[in-house]
Amino acid sequence: MISFIMQRRSFLATPFAAWQLAGAEPQPESEPRVYALGDGLRLTTAEYAALLAKLSAGGAVLRDDYSRGGDVAQLENRMAALLGKESAVWLPTGTLANHLAVRLLAGERRRVLVQAESHLYNDCGDCAQTLSALTLIPLAPGRATFTLDDVERAAYDAETGRVATPIGAIQIESPVRRRHGERFDPAQMEKISVWARTHKIGLHLDGARLFLESAYSGRSLRDYAALFDTVYISMYKYFNAAAGAILAGPKTMLADLYHPRRMFGGGLPHVWPYTAVAQHYLEGFEQRFRAAVEASERVIAGLSRDANFGIERIPGGTNIFRLRVFNVNAPVYQMRLEAAGITAPDPAGDWFVMQVNETWNRIPPDAILGRFRRALT
Repeated sequence: MISFIMQRRSFLATPFAAWQLAGAEPQPESEPRVYALGDGLRLTTAEYAALLAKLSAGGAVLRDDYSRGGDVAQLENRMAALLGKESAVWLPTGTLANHLAVRLLAGERRRVLVQAESHLYNDCGDCAQTLSALTLIPLAPGRATFTLDDVERAAYDAETGRVATPIGAIQIESPVRRRHGERFDPAQMEKISVWARTHKIGLHLDGARLFLESAYSGRSLRDYAALFDTVYISMYKYFNAAAGAILAGPKTMLADLYHPRRMFGGGLPHVWPYTAVAQHYLEGFEQRFRAAVEASERVIAGLSRDANFGIERIPGGTNIFRLRVFNVNAPVYQMRLEAAGITAPDPAGDWFVMQVNETWNRIPPDAILGRFRRALT
């Protein structure tokens, strides 16, 4: 099954009109594939190498020196401007971006409030605790959002214990991967931002997928970023770079970040092969992804009206929805979908956890819906 699913067709075929927007790649196959998994284009190594050769032809991509200057600086400046921040720094991973952000913001106050469902708390090997002696306090287990009441209770406990251990930073992740892309409640986010600034506590946004959330919420990137001191954005999840992250924030805070970046092993000698591709797909991404969202909503509406399918939306969600197919074994339906031109994730029981990405622009929504229906038999 796995080998069958992994035999993908090339992405670079002549697409539906929405795919012609700036920054997208043409596709050579007559029936372009739609991917209902992942946030990005899932470029093959050959496609990535060909794109990099094209972008760098004629010296168009400027080399960096240990992740400084050249094409890296261009990407950093563009991301800082998009987010309305003074400065931005490229880092090799989101793990390091989040870690360094809370390390800088906390300073000598070693407690950091995080969601119990956050990536930093669950998926980073206790990096902040082990490498920076921070104490992460998990809030709101099983939920995407913690409330201002949760924050005030944790702050009170920290200040009134036998030994006072004040809160130094708060991290909010939105959307939350472990909650199927659910967004942090915007009203609580604003309340916590005001409270944090009043109490001079640093506030960091793990916004790895913030560009996706913005398309669903209708709220601008700058509006989100303005609530936080620092913001992390992934460069590989949907900008299709082989690796990379951007941490944006105050210039005084990030000016010398290349020193701890190198200390933690993240000062790579050359990162232009990552930043060049990220910049390429950054151009026009917001417009292209909004078109993909609109296309997917038409498909989801059509599936919801069809008695052969069951749809579950994530409350306050983003690009993830759940799909169930009646009267067809789920693994069999997955194989039929693959043959029909849609690559789907492995089912969890009877349900598929589907994701929307730019490939939903490749053919008209009615054609995507037709593929879902064709796979029934």
